[in-house]
Amino acid sequence: MVQINFEKCMDIISKLELFDDFTKEELSDFFKSSKYEIKKYTKDQIIHLQNEHCNTMDIILEGKVSIQKIDEQGNVFQITQFLGGDFFGANLIFSSRNSYPMTVVSESNVTVLSMYKELIIMLGQSNTKFLLGFLSAVSDITLVLTDKIESMSLKTIRQKIFDFLKYEYSLKKNPRIDLNFTKKEFAERLGIQRTSLSRELNKMRNEGLILFDSKSITIIKIDELK
Repeated sequence: MVQINFEKCMDIISKLELFDDFTKEELSDFFKSSKYEIKKYTKDQIIHLQNEHCNTMDIILEGKVSIQKIDEQGNVFQITQFLGGDFFGANLIFSSRNSYPMTVVSESNVTVLSMYKELIIMLGQSNTKFLLGFLSAVSDITLVLTDKIESMSLKTIRQKIFDFLKYEYSLKKNPRIDLNFTKKEFAERLGIQRTSLSRELNKMRNEGLILFDSKSITIIKIDELK
């Protein structure tokens, strides 16, 4: 982990919605008088390990991280991803059970701002908009993780694939879905085994629902996704 320039950090966070009621000078004063860390992680590095105590709220300044669950057989399932401007740990830091239930891993080179309780309390006491934004973020993160876990545990493999295709199609209105990740990463996103994913994709192709190769999936029967 390498320290980065403080001014660069202030430039980034001053543009985030959570902090947009503060001037950059006010933020600098708060951060210079309280506890925080700025850290860098390389790709595939563990940021927080499952069962590790959560002592900070972490804001992603640059890069992408994933929340992962490892089962008893050592299989890795990706629960969700967070990108630049997102933050995690907000739903744990003030909890009486403040241990990470899952592992946080860098998906790319990542720069993280870690804010300790004292700094969060200071900012919340000084600015109602920050406090409301923080509480809203706690609720949103909890809902995202809960929905994702329920989706993974209750849905069939085909339903999980359909959910992915429906989401991508709703964004691009294009039946061809480009895959910018490997099949192993795709399986982790869906929380299933790679072999199970390949088996179901082949079934769907044989049934005339999709075409696919290593770089894309093309939806043949759009109505089947509704």
